[in-house]
Amino acid sequence: MGCARARQVSLVLSSSALSPAAWLRGSRRPSWFSPKVLRTEVLAGLVVGLALIPEAISFSIIAGVDPAIGLFASFTMAVTIAFVGGRPAMISAATGAVALVIAPLNREHGFGYLVAGVLLAGVFQIVLGALGVAKLMRFVPRSVMVGFVNSLAILIFMAQVPEMTRVPWAVYPLIAAGLALMVFFPKVTGIVPAPLVSIVVLTVITVAAGIAVPTVGGKGALPSSLPVPGLPDVPFTLETLTTVAPYALAMALVGLMESLMTAKLVDDITDTRSSKTREAVGQGVANIVTGFFGGMGGCAMIGQTMINVKVSGARTRLSTFLAGAFLMILCIVFGPVVSDIPMAALVAVMVMVSVATFDWHSLAPKTLRRMPAGEITVMVLTVACVVATHNLAIGVVVGSLAAMVVFAKRVAHLAEVTAVTDPEGGTVVYAVTGALFFASSNELVGRFNYADDPDRVVVDLSAAHIWDASSVAALDAIETKYARLGKRVEIVGLNDSSADLHAKLSGELASH
Repeated sequence: MGCARARQVSLVLSSSALSPAAWLRGSRRPSWFSPKVLRTEVLAGLVVGLALIPEAISFSIIAGVDPAIGLFASFTMAVTIAFVGGRPAMISAATGAVALVIAPLNREHGFGYLVAGVLLAGVFQIVLGALGVAKLMRFVPRSVMVGFVNSLAILIFMAQVPEMTRVPWAVYPLIAAGLALMVFFPKVTGIVPAPLVSIVVLTVITVAAGIAVPTVGGKGALPSSLPVPGLPDVPFTLETLTTVAPYALAMALVGLMESLMTAKLVDDITDTRSSKTREAVGQGVANIVTGFFGGMGGCAMIGQTMINVKVSGARTRLSTFLAGAFLMILCIVFGPVVSDIPMAALVAVMVMVSVATFDWHSLAPKTLRRMPAGEITVMVLTVACVVATHNLAIGVVVGSLAAMVVFAKRVAHLAEVTAVTDPEGGTVVYAVTGALFFASSNELVGRFNYADDPDRVVVDLSAAHIWDASSVAALDAIETKYARLGKRVEIVGLNDSSADLHAKLSGELASH
Protein backbone atom coordinates (compact mmCIF):
# COMPACT_ATOMS: atom_id res chain seq x y z
CA MET A 1 0.00 0.00 0.00
CA GLY A 2 2.89 2.34 0.85
CA CYS A 3 4.50 1.64 -2.56
CA ALA A 4 1.21 2.32 -4.35
CA ARG A 5 0.80 5.62 -2.50
CA ALA A 6 4.38 6.59 -3.37
CA ARG A 7 3.74 5.78 -7.04
CA GLN A 8 0.53 7.86 -6.92
CA VAL A 9 2.37 10.86 -5.47
CA SER A 10 5.10 10.43 -8.05
CA LEU A 11 2.54 10.45 -10.87
CA VAL A 12 0.90 13.57 -9.50
CA LEU A 13 4.23 15.36 -9.23
CA SER A 14 5.32 14.30 -12.70
CA SER A 15 2.02 15.32 -14.26
CA SER A 16 2.17 18.73 -12.60
CA ALA A 17 5.83 19.31 -13.40
CA LEU A 18 6.46 22.35 -15.56
CA SER A 19 9.35 23.40 -17.70
CA PRO A 20 11.39 26.29 -16.31
CA ALA A 21 9.83 28.68 -18.85
CA ALA A 22 6.31 27.51 -18.08
CA TRP A 23 6.93 27.77 -14.34
CA LEU A 24 8.24 31.33 -14.78
CA ARG A 25 5.17 32.29 -16.79
CA GLY A 26 2.83 30.88 -14.16
CA SER A 27 4.61 32.15 -11.07
CA ARG A 28 3.93 35.46 -9.45
CA ARG A 29 6.44 37.85 -10.93
CA PRO A 30 7.05 41.52 -10.19
CA SER A 31 4.98 43.81 -12.39
CA TRP A 32 8.17 45.36 -13.79
CA PHE A 33 9.51 42.01 -15.08
CA SER A 34 8.58 42.56 -18.73
CA PRO A 35 11.26 44.32 -20.84
CA LYS A 36 8.90 47.16 -21.81
CA VAL A 37 7.88 47.95 -18.25
CA LEU A 38 11.46 47.52 -17.01
CA ARG A 39 12.72 50.04 -19.56
CA THR A 40 10.04 52.53 -18.54
CA GLU A 41 10.83 52.14 -14.85
CA VAL A 42 14.61 52.42 -15.29
CA LEU A 43 14.44 55.51 -17.50
CA ALA A 44 11.85 57.13 -15.24
CA GLY A 45 14.08 56.52 -12.24
CA LEU A 46 17.00 58.11 -14.07
CA VAL A 47 15.01 61.23 -14.97
CA VAL A 48 13.74 61.63 -11.41
CA GLY A 49 17.22 61.03 -10.00
CA LEU A 50 18.55 63.89 -12.13
CA ALA A 51 15.67 66.16 -11.16
CA LEU A 52 16.14 65.41 -7.46
CA ILE A 53 19.67 66.78 -7.31
CA PRO A 54 19.04 70.54 -7.63
CA GLU A 55 15.83 70.28 -5.58
CA ALA A 56 17.58 68.49 -2.71
CA ILE A 57 20.40 71.05 -2.74
CA SER A 58 17.90 73.94 -2.69
CA PHE A 59 16.00 72.44 0.23
CA SER A 60 19.27 71.92 2.10
CA ILE A 61 19.91 75.64 1.81
CA ILE A 62 16.40 76.36 3.19
CA ALA A 63 17.07 74.06 6.15
CA GLY A 64 20.48 75.66 6.70
CA VAL A 65 22.52 72.47 6.24
CA ASP A 66 25.23 71.27 3.88
CA PRO A 67 23.90 70.28 0.40
CA ALA A 68 25.14 66.71 0.97
CA ILE A 69 22.64 66.38 3.85
CA GLY A 70 19.68 66.98 1.54
CA LEU A 71 21.07 64.63 -1.09
CA PHE A 72 21.61 61.89 1.51
CA ALA A 73 18.05 62.40 2.76
CA SER A 74 16.64 62.07 -0.76
CA PHE A 75 18.65 58.90 -1.32
CA THR A 76 17.62 57.17 1.92
CA MET A 77 13.99 58.32 1.73
CA ALA A 78 13.49 57.09 -1.83
CA VAL A 79 15.23 53.75 -1.33
CA THR A 80 13.48 53.00 1.95
CA ILE A 81 9.98 54.06 0.89
CA ALA A 82 10.30 51.85 -2.20
CA PHE A 83 10.10 48.85 0.16
CA VAL A 84 7.88 50.05 3.02
CA GLY A 85 5.56 52.60 1.39
CA GLY A 86 1.95 52.00 0.44
CA ARG A 87 1.83 53.83 -2.90
CA PRO A 88 3.97 52.31 -5.67
CA ALA A 89 5.75 54.79 -8.00
CA MET A 90 5.44 57.68 -5.56
CA ILE A 91 8.70 59.54 -4.86
CA SER A 92 9.69 60.54 -1.34
CA ALA A 93 12.72 62.70 -0.69
CA ALA A 94 13.87 65.88 1.02
CA THR A 95 11.12 68.50 0.57
CA GLY A 96 10.68 72.21 1.01
CA ALA A 97 7.76 71.83 3.45
CA VAL A 98 9.83 69.70 5.82
CA ALA A 99 12.84 72.00 5.41
CA LEU A 100 10.75 75.01 6.45
CA VAL A 101 9.47 73.23 9.57
CA ILE A 102 12.83 71.83 10.66
CA ALA A 103 15.00 74.87 9.80
CA PRO A 104 14.34 76.81 13.08
CA LEU A 105 15.40 73.76 15.10
CA ASN A 106 18.71 73.61 13.25
CA ARG A 107 19.21 77.36 13.43
CA GLU A 108 18.47 77.68 17.16
CA HIS A 109 19.89 74.42 18.55
CA GLY A 110 22.24 72.90 15.97
CA PHE A 111 22.37 70.06 13.48
CA GLY A 112 22.32 67.30 16.10
CA TYR A 113 18.90 68.47 17.28
CA LEU A 114 17.67 68.54 13.68
CA VAL A 115 18.60 64.88 13.25
CA ALA A 116 16.95 64.03 16.57
CA GLY A 117 13.84 65.82 15.34
CA VAL A 118 13.79 63.76 12.16
CA LEU A 119 14.04 60.53 14.17
CA LEU A 120 11.24 61.57 16.54
CA ALA A 121 9.08 62.72 13.62
CA GLY A 122 9.43 59.25 12.14
CA VAL A 123 8.24 57.72 15.41
CA PHE A 124 5.26 60.10 15.49
CA GLN A 125 4.34 59.15 11.92
CA ILE A 126 4.42 55.44 12.72
CA VAL A 127 2.18 56.01 15.76
CA LEU A 128 -0.23 58.21 13.81
CA GLY A 129 -0.31 55.69 10.98
CA ALA A 130 -1.04 52.84 13.39
CA LEU A 131 -3.85 54.91 14.96
CA GLY A 132 -5.52 55.21 11.56
CA VAL A 133 -4.92 58.89 10.82
CA ALA A 134 -4.73 58.00 7.12
CA LYS A 135 -8.45 57.22 7.16
CA LEU A 136 -9.13 60.93 7.60
CA MET A 137 -8.24 61.38 3.92
CA ARG A 138 -11.74 60.22 2.95
CA PHE A 139 -13.06 63.45 4.48
CA VAL A 140 -11.11 65.58 2.01
CA PRO A 141 -13.71 66.69 -0.58
CA ARG A 142 -13.14 66.86 -4.32
CA SER A 143 -13.10 70.69 -4.38
CA VAL A 144 -10.17 70.65 -1.94
CA MET A 145 -8.42 68.01 -4.02
CA VAL A 146 -8.77 70.12 -7.16
CA GLY A 147 -7.49 73.15 -5.26
CA PHE A 148 -4.59 71.06 -3.97
CA VAL A 149 -3.63 69.98 -7.49
CA ASN A 150 -3.90 73.47 -8.95
CA SER A 151 -1.95 75.09 -6.11
CA LEU A 152 0.67 72.38 -6.46
CA ALA A 153 1.07 73.26 -10.14
CA ILE A 154 1.35 76.96 -9.27
CA LEU A 155 3.98 76.29 -6.58
CA ILE A 156 6.03 74.12 -8.95
CA PHE A 157 6.04 76.94 -11.50
CA MET A 158 6.78 79.62 -8.90
CA ALA A 159 9.77 77.58 -7.69
CA GLN A 160 11.27 77.91 -11.17
CA VAL A 161 10.91 81.69 -11.37
CA PRO A 162 14.18 82.41 -9.49
CA GLU A 163 15.98 80.27 -12.07
CA MET A 164 14.53 82.46 -14.85
CA THR A 165 15.32 85.87 -13.41
CA ARG A 166 18.64 87.73 -13.47
CA VAL A 167 20.22 85.02 -15.62
CA PRO A 168 22.16 85.14 -18.92
CA TRP A 169 19.93 85.61 -21.97
CA ALA A 170 20.94 82.15 -23.25
CA VAL A 171 18.85 80.54 -20.49
CA TYR A 172 15.58 81.53 -22.19
CA PRO A 173 16.16 79.88 -25.59
CA LEU A 174 17.45 76.80 -23.76
CA ILE A 175 14.24 76.58 -21.72
CA ALA A 176 12.17 77.07 -24.88
CA ALA A 177 14.16 74.36 -26.66
CA GLY A 178 13.67 72.00 -23.72
CA LEU A 179 9.91 72.59 -23.72
CA ALA A 180 9.75 72.06 -27.49
CA LEU A 181 11.63 68.77 -27.18
CA MET A 182 9.24 67.50 -24.51
CA VAL A 183 6.20 68.47 -26.57
CA PHE A 184 7.28 67.08 -29.95
CA PHE A 185 9.68 64.22 -29.15
CA PRO A 186 6.90 61.87 -27.88
CA LYS A 187 5.33 62.18 -31.36
CA VAL A 188 8.48 60.58 -32.77
CA THR A 189 8.93 57.79 -30.21
CA GLY A 190 7.84 56.96 -26.70
CA ILE A 191 10.68 54.55 -25.95
CA VAL A 192 12.83 57.15 -24.18
CA PRO A 193 11.22 59.68 -21.81
CA ALA A 194 11.15 63.15 -23.37
CA PRO A 195 12.48 64.84 -20.18
CA LEU A 196 15.61 62.67 -20.30
CA VAL A 197 16.15 63.53 -23.96
CA SER A 198 15.71 67.21 -23.16
CA ILE A 199 18.25 67.10 -20.33
CA VAL A 200 20.85 65.22 -22.39
CA VAL A 201 20.47 67.39 -25.51
CA LEU A 202 20.64 70.69 -23.66
CA THR A 203 23.66 69.52 -21.66
CA VAL A 204 25.51 68.48 -24.83
CA ILE A 205 24.68 71.83 -26.49
CA THR A 206 25.86 73.97 -23.57
CA VAL A 207 29.07 71.97 -23.03
CA ALA A 208 29.96 71.68 -26.71
CA ALA A 209 29.24 75.33 -27.46
CA GLY A 210 30.74 76.58 -24.21
CA ILE A 211 27.59 78.48 -23.28
CA ALA A 212 27.94 80.09 -19.85
CA VAL A 213 24.68 79.44 -17.99
CA PRO A 214 23.87 78.36 -14.41
CA THR A 215 24.46 74.64 -13.87
CA VAL A 216 23.67 72.03 -11.25
CA GLY A 217 27.22 72.32 -9.94
CA GLY A 218 26.59 75.96 -9.10
CA LYS A 219 23.98 74.90 -6.52
CA GLY A 220 26.55 73.26 -4.28
CA ALA A 221 29.15 70.52 -4.03
CA LEU A 222 27.97 66.97 -4.68
CA PRO A 223 28.87 64.23 -2.16
CA SER A 224 31.77 61.91 -3.00
CA SER A 225 30.87 58.99 -0.70
CA LEU A 226 27.89 57.19 0.82
CA PRO A 227 26.40 58.38 4.12
CA VAL A 228 27.47 56.66 7.34
CA PRO A 229 24.87 55.65 9.98
CA GLY A 230 25.06 57.02 13.51
CA LEU A 231 23.13 58.56 16.40
CA PRO A 232 22.55 62.32 16.72
CA ASP A 233 25.08 64.22 18.79
CA VAL A 234 22.68 65.44 21.49
CA PRO A 235 22.22 64.72 25.20
CA PHE A 236 19.54 62.06 25.65
CA THR A 237 17.57 63.94 28.32
CA LEU A 238 14.00 65.04 28.95
CA GLU A 239 15.02 68.60 28.13
CA THR A 240 16.18 67.52 24.68
CA LEU A 241 12.90 65.68 24.14
CA THR A 242 10.80 68.72 25.08
CA THR A 243 12.91 70.91 22.80
CA VAL A 244 12.65 68.61 19.80
CA ALA A 245 9.09 67.29 20.20
CA PRO A 246 7.11 70.32 18.91
CA TYR A 247 9.19 70.55 15.73
CA ALA A 248 9.04 66.78 15.25
CA LEU A 249 5.26 66.70 15.61
CA ALA A 250 4.86 69.57 13.13
CA MET A 251 7.16 67.80 10.68
CA ALA A 252 5.25 64.52 11.12
CA LEU A 253 1.88 66.17 10.44
CA VAL A 254 3.06 68.20 7.45
CA GLY A 255 4.88 65.19 5.99
CA LEU A 256 1.86 62.92 6.39
CA MET A 257 -0.52 65.48 4.92
CA GLU A 258 1.57 66.01 1.80
CA SER A 259 2.34 62.30 1.41
CA LEU A 260 -1.26 61.14 1.78
CA MET A 261 -2.59 63.84 -0.54
CA THR A 262 0.04 62.93 -3.12
CA ALA A 263 -0.82 59.23 -2.77
CA LYS A 264 -4.48 60.03 -3.36
CA LEU A 265 -3.54 62.08 -6.43
CA VAL A 266 -1.47 59.21 -7.85
CA ASP A 267 -4.37 56.83 -7.13
CA ASP A 268 -6.59 59.02 -9.32
CA ILE A 269 -4.02 59.34 -12.11
CA THR A 270 -3.28 55.61 -12.28
CA ASP A 271 -6.84 54.48 -11.46
CA THR A 272 -5.52 52.19 -8.74
CA ARG A 273 -5.87 52.01 -4.97
CA SER A 274 -3.12 52.08 -2.38
CA SER A 275 -2.84 51.53 1.37
CA LYS A 276 -2.76 54.95 3.03
CA THR A 277 -2.10 53.38 6.44
CA ARG A 278 0.95 51.55 5.10
CA GLU A 279 2.09 54.76 3.45
CA ALA A 280 1.81 56.68 6.73
CA VAL A 281 3.80 54.05 8.62
CA GLY A 282 6.26 53.77 5.74
CA GLN A 283 6.94 57.50 5.83
CA GLY A 284 7.82 57.13 9.50
CA VAL A 285 10.17 54.24 8.86
CA ALA A 286 11.84 56.14 6.01
CA ASN A 287 12.38 59.19 8.20
CA ILE A 288 13.88 57.08 10.98
CA VAL A 289 16.29 55.49 8.51
CA THR A 290 17.09 58.92 7.11
CA GLY A 291 17.74 60.27 10.61
CA PHE A 292 20.16 57.44 11.40
CA PHE A 293 22.09 58.35 8.24
CA GLY A 294 22.23 62.03 9.20
CA GLY A 295 19.65 63.25 6.68
CA MET A 296 17.23 66.15 7.03
CA GLY A 297 14.10 64.03 6.61
CA GLY A 298 11.38 64.40 4.02
CA CYS A 299 8.06 63.20 2.66
CA ALA A 300 6.37 62.56 -0.67
CA MET A 301 7.80 64.89 -3.31
CA ILE A 302 4.90 65.95 -5.48
CA GLY A 303 6.74 67.47 -8.42
CA GLN A 304 9.09 64.51 -8.84
CA THR A 305 6.19 62.11 -8.38
CA MET A 306 4.42 63.80 -11.29
CA ILE A 307 7.58 63.44 -13.39
CA ASN A 308 7.72 59.76 -12.49
CA VAL A 309 4.05 58.88 -12.91
CA LYS A 310 2.46 61.37 -15.28
CA VAL A 311 5.37 62.34 -17.54
CA SER A 312 7.51 59.19 -17.59
CA GLY A 313 4.71 56.63 -17.13
CA ALA A 314 6.24 54.71 -14.19
CA ARG A 315 3.90 52.54 -12.13
CA THR A 316 6.00 50.33 -9.82
CA ARG A 317 8.28 50.53 -6.78
CA LEU A 318 11.30 49.91 -8.99
CA SER A 319 11.26 53.46 -10.34
CA THR A 320 11.17 54.84 -6.78
CA PHE A 321 14.10 52.67 -5.71
CA LEU A 322 16.11 53.53 -8.80
CA ALA A 323 15.45 57.26 -8.39
CA GLY A 324 17.28 57.12 -5.06
CA ALA A 325 19.96 54.75 -6.32
CA PHE A 326 20.63 56.78 -9.47
CA LEU A 327 20.80 59.94 -7.35
CA MET A 328 23.76 58.60 -5.39
CA ILE A 329 25.41 57.02 -8.42
CA LEU A 330 25.13 60.27 -10.37
CA CYS A 331 26.58 62.27 -7.46
CA ILE A 332 29.42 59.90 -6.51
CA VAL A 333 30.41 58.35 -9.86
CA PHE A 334 29.32 60.95 -12.41
CA GLY A 335 29.56 64.07 -10.27
CA PRO A 336 31.58 66.15 -12.77
CA VAL A 337 29.18 65.29 -15.62
CA VAL A 338 26.06 65.99 -13.54
CA SER A 339 27.54 69.30 -12.40
CA ASP A 340 27.55 70.45 -16.05
CA ILE A 341 23.79 69.94 -16.53
CA PRO A 342 22.30 73.39 -17.20
CA MET A 343 19.60 74.43 -14.76
CA ALA A 344 17.59 75.53 -17.80
CA ALA A 345 17.06 71.86 -18.71
CA LEU A 346 15.64 71.03 -15.29
CA VAL A 347 13.55 74.21 -15.25
CA ALA A 348 12.00 73.19 -18.56
CA VAL A 349 11.12 69.78 -17.12
CA MET A 350 9.47 71.29 -14.06
CA VAL A 351 7.54 73.86 -16.11
CA MET A 352 6.17 71.01 -18.23
CA VAL A 353 5.23 69.16 -15.04
CA SER A 354 3.44 72.27 -13.80
CA VAL A 355 1.40 72.57 -16.99
CA ALA A 356 0.55 68.86 -17.00
CA THR A 357 -0.42 68.88 -13.32
CA PHE A 358 -2.82 71.83 -13.41
CA ASP A 359 -6.48 70.82 -13.76
CA TRP A 360 -7.39 73.09 -16.66
CA HIS A 361 -10.87 71.58 -16.85
CA SER A 362 -11.65 73.08 -13.45
CA LEU A 363 -11.30 76.61 -14.92
CA ALA A 364 -13.30 75.97 -18.10
CA PRO A 365 -16.28 78.37 -18.34
CA LYS A 366 -18.63 75.41 -18.85
CA THR A 367 -17.40 73.82 -15.62
CA LEU A 368 -17.60 77.05 -13.63
CA ARG A 369 -21.18 77.69 -14.78
CA ARG A 370 -22.33 74.27 -13.56
CA MET A 371 -20.29 74.11 -10.34
CA PRO A 372 -22.05 75.24 -7.13
CA ALA A 373 -20.71 78.54 -5.81
CA GLY A 374 -19.68 76.90 -2.53
CA GLU A 375 -17.50 74.36 -4.35
CA ILE A 376 -15.76 77.09 -6.35
CA THR A 377 -15.19 79.12 -3.18
CA VAL A 378 -13.58 76.15 -1.43
CA MET A 379 -11.31 75.46 -4.41
CA VAL A 380 -10.20 79.11 -4.68
CA LEU A 381 -9.66 79.36 -0.90
CA THR A 382 -7.48 76.23 -0.94
CA VAL A 383 -5.34 77.61 -3.76
CA ALA A 384 -5.06 81.04 -2.12
CA CYS A 385 -3.95 79.59 1.24
CA VAL A 386 -1.35 77.31 -0.33
CA VAL A 387 0.11 80.01 -2.58
CA ALA A 388 0.17 82.54 0.28
CA THR A 389 1.82 80.21 2.81
CA HIS A 390 3.75 77.93 0.41
CA ASN A 391 2.44 75.12 2.59
CA LEU A 392 0.17 72.52 1.01
CA ALA A 393 -0.89 71.15 4.40
CA ILE A 394 -2.29 74.51 5.57
CA GLY A 395 -4.27 74.91 2.36
CA VAL A 396 -5.77 71.44 2.64
CA VAL A 397 -6.80 71.95 6.28
CA VAL A 398 -8.34 75.39 5.62
CA GLY A 399 -10.07 74.13 2.47
CA SER A 400 -11.48 71.08 4.26
CA LEU A 401 -12.82 73.21 7.12
CA ALA A 402 -14.42 75.60 4.62
CA ALA A 403 -15.98 72.67 2.78
CA MET A 404 -17.45 71.41 6.05
CA VAL A 405 -19.01 74.81 6.73
CA VAL A 406 -20.47 74.94 3.22
CA PHE A 407 -21.80 71.41 3.58
CA ALA A 408 -23.33 72.08 7.01
CA LYS A 409 -25.00 75.25 5.75
CA ARG A 410 -26.41 73.43 2.74
CA VAL A 411 -27.67 70.40 4.65
CA ALA A 412 -29.15 72.52 7.45
CA HIS A 413 -31.86 73.75 5.08
CA LEU A 414 -32.83 70.22 4.04
CA ALA A 415 -34.69 69.56 7.31
CA GLU A 416 -38.39 70.29 6.72
CA VAL A 417 -41.35 70.32 9.13
CA THR A 418 -44.96 69.96 7.96
CA ALA A 419 -47.99 69.94 10.28
CA VAL A 420 -51.33 68.15 9.83
CA THR A 421 -54.19 68.52 12.35
CA ASP A 422 -56.79 65.76 12.58
CA PRO A 423 -60.42 66.67 11.65
CA GLU A 424 -61.55 66.61 15.28
CA GLY A 425 -58.80 69.02 16.28
CA GLY A 426 -57.52 66.92 19.17
CA THR A 427 -54.13 66.00 17.69
CA VAL A 428 -51.56 67.63 15.44
CA VAL A 429 -48.90 65.57 13.65
CA TYR A 430 -45.61 67.22 12.71
CA ALA A 431 -43.72 65.27 10.02
CA VAL A 432 -39.99 66.01 10.15
CA THR A 433 -37.82 65.09 7.17
CA GLY A 434 -34.06 65.34 6.62
CA ALA A 435 -30.87 65.11 8.65
CA LEU A 436 -30.99 66.52 12.17
CA PHE A 437 -27.62 67.75 13.45
CA PHE A 438 -26.23 70.84 15.17
CA ALA A 439 -26.91 73.17 12.21
CA SER A 440 -30.42 72.02 11.28
CA SER A 441 -31.64 71.26 14.80
CA ASN A 442 -31.14 74.89 15.89
CA GLU A 443 -33.92 75.91 13.49
CA LEU A 444 -36.11 72.97 14.41
CA VAL A 445 -37.34 74.39 17.73
CA GLY A 446 -38.86 77.44 16.04
CA ARG A 447 -40.92 75.45 13.54
CA PHE A 448 -43.70 74.48 15.99
CA ASN A 449 -46.86 76.42 16.85
CA TYR A 450 -46.77 75.88 20.62
CA ALA A 451 -49.57 78.20 21.73
CA ASP A 452 -52.24 77.25 19.15
CA ASP A 453 -51.64 73.50 18.89
CA PRO A 454 -54.06 71.03 20.53
CA ASP A 455 -53.24 69.14 23.71
CA ARG A 456 -51.75 66.14 21.91
CA VAL A 457 -48.73 66.66 19.64
CA VAL A 458 -47.08 63.89 17.61
CA VAL A 459 -43.60 64.43 16.14
CA ASP A 460 -43.09 61.90 13.34
CA LEU A 461 -39.39 61.29 12.60
CA SER A 462 -39.88 58.40 10.17
CA ALA A 463 -38.20 60.41 7.38
CA ALA A 464 -35.50 61.95 9.57
CA HIS A 465 -32.27 60.86 11.25
CA ILE A 466 -30.77 62.11 14.51
CA TRP A 467 -27.00 62.57 14.18
CA ASP A 468 -25.85 64.31 17.36
CA ALA A 469 -26.60 65.53 20.87
CA SER A 470 -27.73 68.94 19.57
CA SER A 471 -30.69 67.26 17.87
CA VAL A 472 -31.66 65.39 21.04
CA ALA A 473 -31.41 68.65 23.00
CA ALA A 474 -33.68 70.34 20.42
CA LEU A 475 -36.32 67.61 20.81
CA ASP A 476 -36.09 67.95 24.60
CA ALA A 477 -36.60 71.71 24.24
CA ILE A 478 -39.71 71.12 22.11
CA GLU A 479 -41.16 68.76 24.73
CA THR A 480 -40.36 71.24 27.51
CA LYS A 481 -42.10 74.13 25.72
CA TYR A 482 -45.25 72.07 25.19
CA ALA A 483 -45.14 70.73 28.77
CA ARG A 484 -45.19 74.29 30.14
CA LEU A 485 -48.48 74.77 28.29
CA GLY A 486 -49.90 71.52 29.66
CA LYS A 487 -49.59 69.70 26.36
CA ARG A 488 -48.23 66.21 25.75
CA VAL A 489 -45.65 65.37 23.06
CA GLU A 490 -45.17 61.93 21.52
CA ILE A 491 -42.08 61.24 19.39
CA VAL A 492 -42.55 58.39 16.90
CA GLY A 493 -40.85 56.84 13.87
CA LEU A 494 -37.27 56.85 15.14
CA ASN A 495 -34.95 54.42 13.34
CA ASP A 496 -32.78 52.15 15.48
CA SER A 497 -29.66 54.31 15.72
CA SER A 498 -31.67 57.49 16.27
CA ALA A 499 -33.78 55.76 18.94
CA ASP A 500 -30.65 54.55 20.74
CA LEU A 501 -29.08 58.02 20.75
CA HIS A 502 -32.35 59.65 21.86
CA ALA A 503 -32.88 57.13 24.67
CA LYS A 504 -29.31 57.58 25.90
CA LEU A 505 -29.25 61.40 25.93
CA SER A 506 -32.84 62.59 26.30
CA GLY A 507 -33.32 64.41 29.60
CA GLU A 508 -29.58 64.44 30.31
CA LEU A 509 -28.53 67.50 28.32
CA ALA A 510 -30.33 70.40 30.01
CA SER A 511 -27.87 72.66 31.82
CA HIS A 512 -30.49 74.81 33.52
